[in-house]
Amino acid sequence: MANLRQKDDLCATVSGLLLGLSFPKPEMWFLAWFALVPWLQTMRRRPFRSGFITGVVFFALVLYWLNIVMTRYGGLNLLLSLVAYLLLVAYLALYFGLVSWSATTIEQRLRVPILLTFPILWVAAEYTRAHLLTGFPWASLGYSQQACVPLIQTADFWGVAGVGLLVILVNLLLAETCRQSGRSAGLPRVALPLVAIAIILAGNGLYGRYRLHQFSATEPVNPLTVALAQGNIEQGVKWSPAYRQQTLEQYASLTAAASAQPVDLVVWPESATPFFFQETSAQAEFVKAVAARADAALLFGSPAFQPSGKAIAYFNSAFLLSPQGVTLGRSDKVHLVPFGEYVPLKWLLPFVDKLVVGIGDFSPGNLQPIGFGSTRLGILICYEVIFPELARKYLNRGANLLVNITNDAWFGSSSAPYQHLAMTSFRAVENRVWIVRAANTGISAFIDPLGRVHDQTELFTAASRVMQVDAHASPGFYTRHGDLLPMGCSGLSLLLLAMALLRKKRSIS
Repeated sequence: MANLRQKDDLCATVSGLLLGLSFPKPEMWFLAWFALVPWLQTMRRRPFRSGFITGVVFFALVLYWLNIVMTRYGGLNLLLSLVAYLLLVAYLALYFGLVSWSATTIEQRLRVPILLTFPILWVAAEYTRAHLLTGFPWASLGYSQQACVPLIQTADFWGVAGVGLLVILVNLLLAETCRQSGRSAGLPRVALPLVAIAIILAGNGLYGRYRLHQFSATEPVNPLTVALAQGNIEQGVKWSPAYRQQTLEQYASLTAAASAQPVDLVVWPESATPFFFQETSAQAEFVKAVAARADAALLFGSPAFQPSGKAIAYFNSAFLLSPQGVTLGRSDKVHLVPFGEYVPLKWLLPFVDKLVVGIGDFSPGNLQPIGFGSTRLGILICYEVIFPELARKYLNRGANLLVNITNDAWFGSSSAPYQHLAMTSFRAVENRVWIVRAANTGISAFIDPLGRVHDQTELFTAASRVMQVDAHASPGFYTRHGDLLPMGCSGLSLLLLAMALLRKKRSIS
């Protein structure tokens, strides 16, 4: 019995490792299509335990960089950092355990095969994780496929959740093939899951090829030449007044180099100006002069403030200047990072301080595009880009170009900047829109509506990039209707689980 338990735990561990390896390295995307087979083959014996172990190994591998954020930049004690990291990993692993327990319970009590219920439960669990407790949709299964452009094109219909559903379904069919082979089942029963896999992959691939051909044959509707400036300002000195002018001169130099050719828009990263731009100052005038010299609109990150009763509300914002240095608009971050930009339940946790150095607690702003001429910009600041609903809202409110400004210096030299970029690519596919991404220390890039990354910069280097994009969106089903798939899966999951719990356990062969 002990040997069997060890074998099951090993299978779950292997699945977690394989799935985790499909995220840090884009070229390892194919691992996700069979990574979960060892776990799925053995989970019926210990449903929750096996799922939990798989989840712990997976999230521990994918999110190791959190310790860099908390210790090196947040100043947190290493022991406390490890405790916080492990608590988050355990919380996220609960979703894996609950999915496998729920699927097995439904099979036992309702005789509905796991092959049918598991994908539904999986999508519902990822949707819940993306919204519960402010939401943390990092490393949803579909993101593992970012590097395989033809296979992610269906995201314009059902979002990243739909791509993840296909991946989990193929894993289940492979597990079923192994199961039937172990039972010495007839050839038809063994071959049927393989035929289903071939149909799924072929259908998905053909749609992807169609979209690739369609995009390559399309002429730009609203061509826009955009320059990105990656300042590579060290996080330890970013907010120091002594380095403020040096920071501005770095961005001015990068902008001058990029605007040697005519450009329409220059984009600097999140908090590129580490002071209140809206206040009258020599440094604010310096920024306006940069826009004038470049003869281009300038978008940059800067903190902002606004009186709120007797107090002052602070915002993590982006300002847009005209080529004459006139402020055309301001976009405030809507979805803030808990314990990074504000402390949840601060009245209950007065002893907890936020990790990010800079201003005080930020307040959420209002989501509204800003623009110039025929270009309407949807600004996603840092962490916001991992929330599909925010990108959708921008498109539905008139944006025709998405901009992601971020400061990924917090991640250090880890896999996190690559994971962050992969999630950004899906927002382009889901909404069929260009995304321009400016990051303080990288990765800066241009992402086309097919999710292809262009002119990607290296990490921790000062760089500028210039490219012509099309400030024109071609939103489809997903942009218009949103997360119908995960919402439907969530409702069906609750119904099936309620029916199962109300019925006595039955044995299955």
